[in-house]
Amino acid sequence: MRKVFRPVAVICFGALSLLPGCRKQASRNGLFPVTLQTDWYPQPEHGGFYEALLKGYYKQEGLDVTIAPGGPMIVGDQQVASGAATFAMDSSDQVLVSVSHGLPLIAVAATLQRDPQGVMVHKDSPVKTFADLNGHAVAVRPGSIWFQYLVKKYKLDDVQEIPATYSVANFLADPNYIQQAFVTSEPYFAKKGGAEVRMLQVSETGYVPYRVYVTSSSFVREHPDIVAKFVRASTKGWRDYIADPSLADAEINKLNPAMNVDQMNFSALTLKDMKFETGDGPDGDQLGRFTPERWATMYQQLIDLKVITTPIDPKTAYTLKYLPR
Repeated sequence: MRKVFRPVAVICFGALSLLPGCRKQASRNGLFPVTLQTDWYPQPEHGGFYEALLKGYYKQEGLDVTIAPGGPMIVGDQQVASGAATFAMDSSDQVLVSVSHGLPLIAVAATLQRDPQGVMVHKDSPVKTFADLNGHAVAVRPGSIWFQYLVKKYKLDDVQEIPATYSVANFLADPNYIQQAFVTSEPYFAKKGGAEVRMLQVSETGYVPYRVYVTSSSFVREHPDIVAKFVRASTKGWRDYIADPSLADAEINKLNPAMNVDQMNFSALTLKDMKFETGDGPDGDQLGRFTPERWATMYQQLIDLKVITTPIDPKTAYTLKYLPR
């Protein structure tokens, strides 16, 4: 995989943009340098940002944007809090937890209205509901909050957690294997490997975090105009990506050759058909938006799970100021 990397854009933002060297660089091309830290390697779940970059929407807003790929060892919250990135992709539950731990983060807009996270089982598995997971082993990333929620809600006192491997190899080899999965990803690989699958969606249980992007509270305070421009251009990119993902997907394929065209088509169509980006509310278009009610519900769920032990005002973890109208 080829990573996108521009050293100046990575270091010159926020408080650091006040340094003479950074001011000189920013004024040389007339654009404000911004880095977006994604949550994984380039993939369709990032498509709107690549769309905005390729179509020049960021430059039209006066921004010089670098999209920095993520991976299993990169934590976006820490990248933003430490000053290594201007914005980072995240989930609303993790933002609340990070803020409760003292990280100065604030969510400014949503990418997905609900999380594609779920549990993948074989078609003939006796597991039909989450309650049926008792007595089974589930491959899950250690510490996953959504799984803690399932354990509590469905009283899964006889479920064995085993480490997730970011692969479907074990799933294909074992008809009894159960693993965490994104509905936009792992089912594709499993079916390509000859397995018929079913997905149990976490978002149908009452645990419904947003996928969001965050910046630091200091950056919002010092550069509200830049935040507004980045959200505006990103939303425009996401709207175009939903209509036609081919341009961004071609770029994603170049940056991450492991993603093939068929796989990206599957992911993009799943995101669109299941209305992950736009939501399924009355107007069918909540693109980029989130609500205080959903944040408050998520916060209370985290308190009940004792994932958050230091109470905060959940309103400090997000702002409605920049949401698309």
